[in-house]
Amino acid sequence: MLRQVHPAAALPAGAAMGKSVDWQPRLTKAKGQTKHAALTERIIADIESGVLKPMDRLPTHRDLARALGLSVQTVSLSYREAERLGYLSGEIGRGTFVRTRVTERAGRLMLDRNPDEAVDLSIVRGVYTKAHEEAARTVLAALAEADNDSFLSSCRPIAGLDHHREAARSWLAPLGIEAGIERILITNGAAHGLFLALSCIVRAGDVVLTENLTDHGVIGLANVLGFSLKGLPTDAEGILPEAFEAACLASSPRALVLIPTLNNPTSHVAGPARREAIAAIARRHGVFVIEDEVYKPLIDTPLPAISQMVPDLGFFVTSFTKTVLTGLRVGYLVVPPHYSIRAASILRVTSWSGAYLLAEIASRWVEDGTARRLLAVQREEAQARQALVAQALGPYIAASHPLSLCAWLTVPPHWTEDGLVRSLAERRVAVTPSDPFIAGSNHGGGIRICLGGHFTSATLAQALTTVRQTFEQLPPVFDIGAIG
Repeated sequence: MLRQVHPAAALPAGAAMGKSVDWQPRLTKAKGQTKHAALTERIIADIESGVLKPMDRLPTHRDLARALGLSVQTVSLSYREAERLGYLSGEIGRGTFVRTRVTERAGRLMLDRNPDEAVDLSIVRGVYTKAHEEAARTVLAALAEADNDSFLSSCRPIAGLDHHREAARSWLAPLGIEAGIERILITNGAAHGLFLALSCIVRAGDVVLTENLTDHGVIGLANVLGFSLKGLPTDAEGILPEAFEAACLASSPRALVLIPTLNNPTSHVAGPARREAIAAIARRHGVFVIEDEVYKPLIDTPLPAISQMVPDLGFFVTSFTKTVLTGLRVGYLVVPPHYSIRAASILRVTSWSGAYLLAEIASRWVEDGTARRLLAVQREEAQARQALVAQALGPYIAASHPLSLCAWLTVPPHWTEDGLVRSLAERRVAVTPSDPFIAGSNHGGGIRICLGGHFTSATLAQALTTVRQTFEQLPPVFDIGAIG
């Protein structure tokens, strides 16, 4: 069962909304520069200098226009441009907030290299066991003895070799996807698939909706592709249908990107009725749905695919990296029928194709049952590791799921997120605060711990004990890490 508290419960009343600021910038307009460009420049400068801080709520368009003697349209244009660049986030019915720029901070918050003797709980990855090592050795030995000309000498078709796409159909069927191979593209993981899907349909300035806490990848893509990302409130099943409906009426979004199964970082799972409600709204308003289902294979209960309910608007993305083997960076993107050519052309100009060698390994494992066997290992290990989390951190769990590879923790009232991250790092445990996942306000904040990787149960249990003991400590009077 999913365990989740109200998303705003982790902070004092009103804190999750962000405080309003009395901000009246001085505008210096260069020769030939438009007023809205000058205001955008000032917004960015004040955010980067710290005058405006993350989650500060800016004055309304009308109030700032009145204070500066500008038109409301000029202020709206500036807010929209700063939002497109990733500095602001407009929340329907709540206002405009300063947003942490994930592409600049994610490297600090999630370790690119695991430091010596540290237990890295900062990044989601699959469990790695002896079974994974043996399966890899077996398939590599088989490839060494085989005639590999069919995939090592090929560079077409761009979307993937036919027999790789047939294997994809077999893997996708239990996930609720029925599609011909002409609609399936082999990608270099799910992140690549998301990029391709968004590139097919979104242009700079378009509004894209997602969960208020979501995978940092789509937040980074907003900065790369220039669309405006708006986070929607969620509950234990993900995006609230009424919030989705309101956003469709208010901002005419182009697309909805969501993780319906084991969302990163909150682990929520949308049931069949919630998926049907989301599909009905998308259909009614003509909104594309990009379904990121990289974790869906972990769930052993059949759940319908939203993209199947809106066949002309639905994109489906999954991969093997989180559920079978972390290094098996192979993904499947299923596109609406009339986007097959467009998606393949974007694939060609970005990476030419998926990696045929990795796709061959994935296909062999799908066909001989190895992928299912390793998936069963992932499920078993996830359940065992979640049991350790429940035992060590039960009172602090804000959201989790028995099959999830992560858990979302409530920050004790006497700590800040950054203070906890630094204190845990000093104790050789790496975790991630909420910053990289924030796409909308009223989320309550938290700390994410990840449970995959090549840990022994004893190592993980000790790391979780360290987390609990740190949570229970009072923070230092002076935060030396912050001062340094």
